[in-house]
Amino acid sequence: MELGLGIILGAVLSYWGISFFNKMKGAENIEKQSVVLIEKIKSVCKLITVEGDFAEIYHYENTKNHFLNIISSKKKAILLINAKVHIGFDLSQIKLEANNKNQEIKLTYFPSPKVLTVETEVKYYDKKDGFFNKFEAEDLTTLNKESKSFIIDKIPESGLLETANKEALDTVLMIEKLIETSGWKLNYSQLMIENQD
Repeated sequence: MELGLGIILGAVLSYWGISFFNKMKGAENIEKQSVVLIEKIKSVCKLITVEGDFAEIYHYENTKNHFLNIISSKKKAILLINAKVHIGFDLSQIKLEANNKNQEIKLTYFPSPKVLTVETEVKYYDKKDGFFNKFEAEDLTTLNKESKSFIIDKIPESGLLETANKEALDTVLMIEKLIETSGWKLNYSQLMIENQD
């Protein structure tokens, strides 16, 4: 009788012990899975949603005075700037919280779109040196930088940032699908999307 009771009690304790161990192991796996999911989303980092092409003409003139400002010498050039601009989201800035119990990822903050890359190709036309004011290699380097800044200044009025802002929800839905493939769900009911100034 006592032997039978001991065996039953031992079996029950073993069952509880194994169940508790499996439960703890499962909780650890879920926590690891949530961390992996969040890292997977953030590792995408920069997501391009809009691409824009620019073709602009930039007039450059530089006048230098010599010999007590008696003689002036002017160099000038016309630049044709072709540029490709990529607008998108820096996903490393999003804020995510994991609820391991419900297997839910909460998205609380999503950044505004920004310029991710600007690739420029510059062609020079009507490049003329002044007699005492000639183009140097350093001038061309500076002009290339100025041409890139010229394009960046044109971006706000192009409407590309507004178009990318409309893509924010599509990006959130893409993240949701990514999370759902792992058996989790995305909660974005408290989401704040940063407004463009």
